[in-house]
Amino acid sequence: MHPSEPVYVTKPFLPPREAYERYLPGIWERQYLTNQGPLALEFERGLSSYLNVAHLRWVANGTMALQLALRALEVKGEVVTTPFTHIATTSAIVAEGCTPRYADVDAVTFNLDPAQVEAAITSQTRAIVATHVFGNPCDIVALEAIARRRGIKLIFDAAHCFGVQWQGRSVLECGDASILSLHATKLFHSTEGGAVVLRDEAAAKRVDQHRNFGMEQGDLTELIGVNGKNSELHAAMGLANLPFADEILERRRQQHVRYTSLLEDAKGLQFQGLSIQSGYNHAYFPVLLPSEAAVETLLSRLAKQFIYPRRYFSPSLSEQYPQYNAHPCPISEDLAHRIVCLPLYHTMEEAVQVAIVEEMREMLSNWTSAQVA
Repeated sequence: MHPSEPVYVTKPFLPPREAYERYLPGIWERQYLTNQGPLALEFERGLSSYLNVAHLRWVANGTMALQLALRALEVKGEVVTTPFTHIATTSAIVAEGCTPRYADVDAVTFNLDPAQVEAAITSQTRAIVATHVFGNPCDIVALEAIARRRGIKLIFDAAHCFGVQWQGRSVLECGDASILSLHATKLFHSTEGGAVVLRDEAAAKRVDQHRNFGMEQGDLTELIGVNGKNSELHAAMGLANLPFADEILERRRQQHVRYTSLLEDAKGLQFQGLSIQSGYNHAYFPVLLPSEAAVETLLSRLAKQFIYPRRYFSPSLSEQYPQYNAHPCPISEDLAHRIVCLPLYHTMEEAVQVAIVEEMREMLSNWTSAQVA
């Protein structure tokens, strides 16, 4: 089966055009496009309500959200973080004048290994930035205990975690701060956007000031801030998408379950070990193949059918930026060599999933036979 059009790793969900366009007359009438306009404030409140979190601030993007979290918590110095994540995690840390220190990850969950985090902490460490990889929560209890014992801040890069629940509450409420990406490629989006969720209102107020150039009243500034605000047009997309959030999550769950059932007995394939049994958002479907050569073979075969999974995350940041390695990170590097994220998006048809699985199963069968021979 050849798809009628190219199949990429993801496509953005788009609401009915009229759901978005109904906000446009008011934008044109007000001529108020940015600087925390009425739609921006409405979306920020609506997002906070849907996610059931307090102290949420909607900002320009997920990278900016992490920078603002570091600023609000006054983090300067070394930051222990993961090499198995998007470069944006590291770039935000560096942009705020901090030094990343990579600790290795767990081979099952793909998240930071708390023991490796502990070993990477020095007298210069001021924070931990831990990514919930593919929306799979970290060992939150262990990381919170380390941060508390060492007297350092704990920030969760929860870019993938829209709607994820942990122990009966939003995973975004964990740590001193959590950040969320609302980029167009994410499960839920506002075209471009991000959010930072703080533990207390005082820190949230510091984000308010930092995201507006440091200005508090008029043009007076008490600190050097940044432009972290978002626009009314992006807020309109977020507001138009919000009523469909439950539908998006349920559709993604069904697709994730289908992949799992079709691939669970495939030889030579490994899945990410989920740390929660319920509350997961099924945002991604990562698989580990036997080797990097197997990954390249699969990608080549699928490309001939115009199907394009993604090697996400590859290469490991520990290989790209070894100067930031606290210690060697062999597990992160092994995962990066063998991982593939399969296509997954709202309008993806069952037949396309079946075609991808059939190609994978045939490739793995041939690969396994060749290795035995």
